[in-house]
Amino acid sequence: MNMGKSVIDFNEKKGFICDMDGVIYHGNQILPGVPEFIQWLHDEKKEYLFLTNNSGYTPRELNQKLARMGLDVPEEHFYTSALATAAFLKEQAAGCSAFVIGEAGLLNALYDVGITMNDVNPDYVVVGEGRSYSLDTLTKATNLVLKGAKLIGANSDVSGPIENGIAPACRALVAPIEMATGTQAYFCGKPNPLMMRTGLNMLGCHSAEAVMVGDRMDTDVISGMESGMSTVLVLSGCSTKDTLKTYAYLPTMVLNGVGDIASIAKAKEK
Repeated sequence: MNMGKSVIDFNEKKGFICDMDGVIYHGNQILPGVPEFIQWLHDEKKEYLFLTNNSGYTPRELNQKLARMGLDVPEEHFYTSALATAAFLKEQAAGCSAFVIGEAGLLNALYDVGITMNDVNPDYVVVGEGRSYSLDTLTKATNLVLKGAKLIGANSDVSGPIENGIAPACRALVAPIEMATGTQAYFCGKPNPLMMRTGLNMLGCHSAEAVMVGDRMDTDVISGMESGMSTVLVLSGCSTKDTLKTYAYLPTMVLNGVGDIASIAKAKEK
């Protein structure tokens, strides 16, 4: 099934950048066709990266999460908005300090590039998703920004799916600080092209040789498209055929799930 612009020759492509939630798994369930897709990537020696805007997990935790679902994906195949945020801050102001609202994934990534924690006079206030978010931390963050700290969001997702509905995500959590201070945050995760360029560099691929696979038009497809990659929208997550009608751009291909990529590629080889 394809309602995109054209057809991609998956056998010709060298690298695959895939979103995770809604593409590889939903909650703690592997989606249909995923084991076959990962096996195909391995068999065909494709470069691949699993990209997530969730800043809470470290690559090791993502590796273990997939292992619990029966998938063996080494740590170096994961890239998160936490790592993208750390890379951005290291590039902008190596050795800087930050007041951070977030989980282990974000704190670890920042520590790993030499950024220290500071709640007195930090260079940056960095906000990710997390249970440490409270009126107290919000008030502290607001006043640190008013004193001159720059405001950074790990990603610009407004909400994310949970078992019984949605949860406010990073963009929504940063909004009160923006409103209270009159300051705009800078967001490091998808669809920021910096995250995609770093992903391509990690794969050692040119954009024309790579495919972005995701379930969202506003983060996955647009970031792949604006980085010059072929794009696949899968309907295994939060998008349906009707979603396409609300956007002014199209993905290259629309498929039911990532298993279709392996099926199409194998059929073409025969």
